[in-house]
Amino acid sequence: MVSRIDRKQVVDTALRLLNEVGLDGLTLRGIAKELNVQAPALYWHFKNKQELLDEMATEMVRRMAGSLEGGGSRARPQVGTWQEMLRDSCRTVRRELLAYRDGGKVFSGTRMTDGTAVGPLNSLMTCLTEAGFTLDAAARAWWTAYNFTVGVVIEDQSVHPVPGHREIRDPAYDQSEREGRIGPDYPLAALAGREMFGDLERAFEAGLRIIVAGIEATAGPEIRG
Repeated sequence: MVSRIDRKQVVDTALRLLNEVGLDGLTLRGIAKELNVQAPALYWHFKNKQELLDEMATEMVRRMAGSLEGGGSRARPQVGTWQEMLRDSCRTVRRELLAYRDGGKVFSGTRMTDGTAVGPLNSLMTCLTEAGFTLDAAARAWWTAYNFTVGVVIEDQSVHPVPGHREIRDPAYDQSEREGRIGPDYPLAALAGREMFGDLERAFEAGLRIIVAGIEATAGPEIRG
């Protein structure tokens, strides 16, 4: 017996369904129903949900690769400073992951199923090393900025669960309720929530500046040797 669906159909359907039901609601049974096939048909392509999530994350990379520095297999000439390149790459990752409901959670901890990410990574390493970083320092710089970005996306999507609708906030992050509940005993913690759960776009940019400044201070080319 040969399945009448292919891997790409399954993944495209899963990513579309993800925006409707979120990661917790995404099931192989639900995907099969969308494709009008029986659930066992999916096992021709994916042994379990984790394999599907790995392929979904890889498809996200395929879709964002062209926007990343060096989207192809060859490194492109660096435009601007390494700081600008690093910030722009993080912004691209954030923007693309926010396009999917629970995109950060899907992306975090998954394994790539092909070499799509290799070209952009090689280009990032080329840009940083040509700017004067050692390869180890370049890898640490990107790994730190990347993990910060994915972590912020996960938090952002907890507050704003519906892609493209920043006006919708999870009621659990109601600032007035939170401040009224903990403010009398913990006033500073209450007010800190305005920064942590308020304007998350601004908070991301502020954190990104801190990350880049930290890289400059501890791993940048000017401190080599």
